[in-house]
Amino acid sequence: MRTLAYGEWPSPIDAALTAAHDGHPEYVGFVGDEVWWTEPRPAEGGRRTLVRRHADGREESLLPAPWNVRSRVIEYGGHPWAALDGDTGPLVVFVNFADQRLYRCEPGGVPRPLTPESPVGEGLRWAEPLPLPERGEVWCVLEEFTGDGPTDVRRVLAAVPLDGSAAEDRDAVRELTDGRHRFVTGPKLSPDGRRAAWLAWDHPRMPWDGTELLLADVTPDGILSGVRAVAGGPGESIAQADWTRDGRLLHASDRTGWWNLYLDGQPLCPREEEFGGALWKLGSRWFTPLDSGLIAVVHGRGATALGVLDPETGEVVDAAGPWTEFAPTLAAHGERVVAVGASPRSAYEVVELDARTGRARVVGAEHDDAVDPAYYPEPQIRTFSGPDGRDIHAHIYPPHHPGCVAPGDELPPYVVWAHGGPTGRAPLVLDLEIAYFTSRGIGVAEVNYGGSTGYGRPYRERLREQWGVVDVEDCAAVALALAGEGTADPSRLAVRGGSAGGWTAAASLTTTDVYACGTIKYPILDLAGWGTGETHDFESRYLESLIGPLDEVPARYAERSPAAHADRLTVPFLLLQGLDDVICPPVQCERFLARLDGRRVPHAYLAFEGEGHGFRKAETMVRALEAELSLYAQVFRLDPPGIPTLELTR
Repeated sequence: MRTLAYGEWPSPIDAALTAAHDGHPEYVGFVGDEVWWTEPRPAEGGRRTLVRRHADGREESLLPAPWNVRSRVIEYGGHPWAALDGDTGPLVVFVNFADQRLYRCEPGGVPRPLTPESPVGEGLRWAEPLPLPERGEVWCVLEEFTGDGPTDVRRVLAAVPLDGSAAEDRDAVRELTDGRHRFVTGPKLSPDGRRAAWLAWDHPRMPWDGTELLLADVTPDGILSGVRAVAGGPGESIAQADWTRDGRLLHASDRTGWWNLYLDGQPLCPREEEFGGALWKLGSRWFTPLDSGLIAVVHGRGATALGVLDPETGEVVDAAGPWTEFAPTLAAHGERVVAVGASPRSAYEVVELDARTGRARVVGAEHDDAVDPAYYPEPQIRTFSGPDGRDIHAHIYPPHHPGCVAPGDELPPYVVWAHGGPTGRAPLVLDLEIAYFTSRGIGVAEVNYGGSTGYGRPYRERLREQWGVVDVEDCAAVALALAGEGTADPSRLAVRGGSAGGWTAAASLTTTDVYACGTIKYPILDLAGWGTGETHDFESRYLESLIGPLDEVPARYAERSPAAHADRLTVPFLLLQGLDDVICPPVQCERFLARLDGRRVPHAYLAFEGEGHGFRKAETMVRALEAELSLYAQVFRLDPPGIPTLELTR
């Protein structure tokens, strides 16, 4: 065992290895008896491919580069593909990221466009395709820009001809709804095809604030008639809806303060835990009905499990296995269930559960230890006490190395991670980016601050009109508690976050003296600008709940914005930004830096061409991660081996 200073331990987990394992399988589905899903390719420009698992277990990438199976609907995207098994092989329908057109193809064939391009604004976008070959159509969500502004947009349910007749003709796309709602999810058809259900909501609500479950009759000629709301409202969030095999309507609602399941309006399994979540991506699935009448569910409080719910008894039996977290993607075929699960010792992988036997096994994207697992962090699930005695949930990852220890009188540096959203949550799973730091002797504290999902609606709503206050206080409370108990060095604390987490990091650096430095990734920095046209439509009025209506509390927007208080920033920081980001655009960073000009605060600004909101290219992730470690090394006076020095502007 070697004795080396914290932050200077040699690690086999380098930035290139971390980048190569970034991202995870998503959007699982069955095509006949086969399991399919999308999977990232960081080394191929960050694209996502469609993977097919053959009956013999062989995995095949169905689309070569540069095809990129990813939708931009509401910018965060949605389920981008569907396929039907046929006599001559599967018919695949998918969204291509580059042009956002809907394509059809057969494996081995050349994709052919089904939808046109549009010269208006950001064009036409599609999500949640539902092929209906008996009608010769694919039904899906259409997002259509009507002008050049980010909020010049409408969303409807639409039917696209499968014969390609709409590839150059927008008028050949048949609209199924009238656009009265700003946001809609894809339609779910009852087993007899005579009814359709979908979710809708309107500004200024976000889907976790209030949605409506809409129901319509489907006429023989494919018209949706008699549209009516059957659940939900301004203060009730419906997260998902689907049909049981015998034609009953199932949905997840948080009317009790927790997303629980309801069958034809009646509660199935009342519990203080979540059977739903924040609908950031259209097509997220926390439950799926089985042919037997049972229901596969992703559920939990904080962490999530995969289970099978018996609607007759309300009993849930969870799948046995090492997985401690499941993503909101599920599919079923008979009594087979496919999901995506992970644990602190394994990254996300495709898991199949046999609901009859309870046996679960990995069937795709199987985790493979790229390094000795002895270098993985050993997390602790902690609850801290914050201001007013409120609970704060966090995951603590102490420094960990199988062959190194620090001098006995030294306390480790720690980086507090603020997750994005802010209506989101940090899952307890193996993340090589965390291991990159902990294996070098730098601790990480992931804080699920007030406002996070997974702990009920009251916990989520702690952030209502308190963004920039509660999140900052909770992160600081965890950092100070770690220092106070002797876990972390109080003089070597840092904060980092991306997107809304970047906001929390920047707000923490400009309103507290807790941290010695920070890393701010593709952040929100100026509320007035971001809330008046600098972001996309989906979040364009998010601030009304997070801060308050701008016309009622304009001073609060300036008071909370890090850009307005750049003069208070005294510690070094790293600012990372994608130049193609339309959610948190580069102008936010540029305005912040302009207001910092002449103050001689050490910092670096790295902006990456071809990157949007969240980095996807391997070379970008390597540069960003090494730069972040170099910042901490310089501020904390560390000498990590093999890390390029980040040049700080002073």
